[in-house]
Amino acid sequence: MSRAEQPSSSRADQLCDRTDQPSRRTLLAAAVVAAVAGGVGGAAPAVAEAAGPAESAGPDGARGAAPARPVDHHAWTTYTDWRASTATGTRAVAGARPGLVLATPAGTSDYTDPHTGTTAAWEYATWTSPVHRLAVPATEAIASWNASTPAGTWLQIELKAAYSDGTSTPWYVMGRWAAGDQDIKRTSVDDQTDGRSTVWTDTLAVDDAATGLRLTSYRLRLTLYRRPGTKLTPTVWRVGAMGSDVPDRFTVPASVPGLAQELVVPRYSQEIHAGQYPEYDNGGEAWCSPTSSQMIIEYWGGRLTPAQLSWVDPAYADPQVCHAARYTFDHQYEGCGNWPFNAAYAATFKDLQGVVTRLTSLTDVETLIAAGIPAITSQSFLKEELTGAGYGTSGHLMTVIGFTAEGDVIANDPASPSDQAVRRVYLRREFENIWLRTKRYNASGKVASGTGGVCYLYFPARPSPLQCRALEAVGVR
Repeated sequence: MSRAEQPSSSRADQLCDRTDQPSRRTLLAAAVVAAVAGGVGGAAPAVAEAAGPAESAGPDGARGAAPARPVDHHAWTTYTDWRASTATGTRAVAGARPGLVLATPAGTSDYTDPHTGTTAAWEYATWTSPVHRLAVPATEAIASWNASTPAGTWLQIELKAAYSDGTSTPWYVMGRWAAGDQDIKRTSVDDQTDGRSTVWTDTLAVDDAATGLRLTSYRLRLTLYRRPGTKLTPTVWRVGAMGSDVPDRFTVPASVPGLAQELVVPRYSQEIHAGQYPEYDNGGEAWCSPTSSQMIIEYWGGRLTPAQLSWVDPAYADPQVCHAARYTFDHQYEGCGNWPFNAAYAATFKDLQGVVTRLTSLTDVETLIAAGIPAITSQSFLKEELTGAGYGTSGHLMTVIGFTAEGDVIANDPASPSDQAVRRVYLRREFENIWLRTKRYNASGKVASGTGGVCYLYFPARPSPLQCRALEAVGVR
């Protein structure tokens, strides 16, 4: 199947190809409600002058109690979480950032890397989460994780879900991942289906949601690998998944502006990297996801050393963007837009976490911005649907860094001709619609898909109380 035929709910890097190709998406049929936001306020790092954040607003703009969210995001992060599980050879470790390590191997297995043809033996150990019952019976699920994998180690993440009819999926591989690329090639796994649900690169989706079939609960399984005879180990700090049931819709309710604030975020253009390192999805023209990730990583203070960047041609500007492309690259998908791989890359920087989730309105983003947390959003649109963009795309990532006094979106858009041109202001109504919708018409007039509010959130390993409240308000803990 070509990329254009894959559901854009699982695609973040068809985006920067400047085409508007059709893509498949599973039907989503449940009702959705308006957004929620917490009443947070106060100072945040690297923040420009601000007004207060908004309360939640319904489709008619009325303020009031926030209704239920069509998204359930759950993660295991604490020492208690790591111990409340089924472990075979893994061990929980305490400390400022509790985690999971490989202690005593459960055995040795061979792995043949499909991208190199190399077969090697690896010691392994496993951890299986308790069952998490979804508050929102879901049509889709996306896993994400934060880990360190020193040279000689890697990990596999699997998900098994229960269906609403009492049956269950098989164990689906949601990623084989390493921070580096010297041991295995990080990869998604194609051709996983039981005839009722399918894994599309990084997203597990019910094949026909119109039947009413839903995912009602799930378990995650981690397998940690290391070279035999060593004491090496991956360390996993966070693993979780987002389940959602977002209805099919061409338009979404408008949120009411409630915040005027801008975060000071580095600006990087993907376009200045066009033609560089074509082995990573044909070069910079397709690098909106890693470019956006690098901007937010550096906003939080993440920096790469000269040694880490020594492989990049010294003639290239912003070598850290090239680095981000290389280390988010999915060798099966052949692109840098695997959503969980970007979040995992962000978490390789000291004291950062990264998650993939869905938000329900720009009010959610206002809540985060008020706490100093920018958001990376995924959207697709025709040129005329986003005033001032100057292009159309079947999928594109950009960073939302604030809001004007009129409520319009201030975005760092990597699809800009230079670093200086990256800061853009987009009309609130247009931006919200192209980001949150699940259905749209492409340039050929055919119905194509949208991401339904997918975003990456990167934030400190130990968030401030203000940041914790903001994250909890949008369903992330």
